[in-house]
Amino acid sequence: MDVLGWIVIGLLAGALAGFRTSARDPGGQVVRILLGIAGALLGGFMGRLMGLYGADQKAGFVAALTGSAAILILYRLTIARR
Repeated sequence: MDVLGWIVIGLLAGALAGFRTSARDPGGQVVRILLGIAGALLGGFMGRLMGLYGADQKAGFVAALTGSAAILILYRLTIARR
């Protein structure tokens, strides 16, 4: 059930990033949502692997949100250099 929660968090983070950033990104909203989901999954899994939290703990939400934000920021920095 945690994975489904991470996907929803990533979806929301990607959608919010689309509203916050400009429309100049070549990937558009769909790419930002997919990157948000990938970041949330990565953050959630890494936090669990590192033993920072267990199943059904609130820290999973924070880890997923942090991972999602990190991937979206890296994407934005990479696109801005082009």
